[in-house]
Amino acid sequence: MSICPVCNGLRDVSLFCSNCGEPMLESGRLMDYYDDYSPYMEIDLMKLEDGYPDTYAGHKCPHLYRCPRCQQDDVIFIKE
Repeated sequence: MSICPVCNGLRDVSLFCSNCGEPMLESGRLMDYYDDYSPYMEIDLMKLEDGYPDTYAGHKCPHLYRCPRCQQDDVIFIKE
């Protein structure tokens, strides 16, 4: 069993927007935005259905980062 250091508050990842250069905000796991129940589903099960072929086998946690200035979204894969 792997744990995501960002989900568990063990590490912060600072990113800058590739569009405008503003610091981006970490907005949580991407899969939490799929539907009303996805935040409550088993994480490893959701990784099998997230549309990214290697999140489960590669022990990666997809996080959504948003730019507060230009509203650009980026998905960043955090190594567990």
